[in-house]
Amino acid sequence: MLEKLKEEVLKANKLIKEYNLAILTWGNVSGIDREKNMIVIKPSGVDYDDLTVDDLVVVSLDARVVEGKLNPSTDLKTHIELYKSFPEIGGVTHTHSTYAVVFAQANMEIPCLGTTHADNFFGSVPLTRYLTEAEVFEDYERNTGKVIVETMKKYDLHSNPGILVAGHGPFTWGKTPIESVKNSLILEKIAEMAFKTMLLNPDVKDLPEYVIKKHYLRKHGPDSYYGQKNR
Repeated sequence: MLEKLKEEVLKANKLIKEYNLAILTWGNVSGIDREKNMIVIKPSGVDYDDLTVDDLVVVSLDARVVEGKLNPSTDLKTHIELYKSFPEIGGVTHTHSTYAVVFAQANMEIPCLGTTHADNFFGSVPLTRYLTEAEVFEDYERNTGKVIVETMKKYDLHSNPGILVAGHGPFTWGKTPIESVKNSLILEKIAEMAFKTMLLNPDVKDLPEYVIKKHYLRKHGPDSYYGQKNR
């Protein structure tokens, strides 16, 4: 079942380690088949080097395991909330990458300080509020997804392909599982750049809005001219 999607989700999960976005088993990627409303996700606690296609778990949108012998990622319900709320996305990635987590633990958005950031995120990387005590103990993972959705109502999903969960870490998304991992890599690198810039100059200001707009739109806007059109 969903063999092509499984192969992509396997590759995407292994990219987490290749991109140095997590150690041990600190991350997961999922993908969704929108026609079948089925999700393929990494199993909980399985090392990336040991992970195979047969280990991946197929689940329904009500979190029911449809195929697979292992337990799905503990973050499954967070992924489900994102898929249910954002029908245009096809992949979700969660990591505990160092610099992104630093900002999440500091309860800070990642400010847009330079054009590398502006090429990929239109302004600061969003940050959720902390979950309440009731939300944590009632249904932690599902409510993590809900607080992401709540926060993203203020932003454009496409120009902000990721978010920091306060005190926790980053979640990113994309049209495919691979794209969602690449957005995690981008988020981590701009977090590192922002952190080091703020160490060098604690009084640094955000990039002017007109520069942010120019850099984002030249790559992603309707009249974009970055890259090759016929290749």
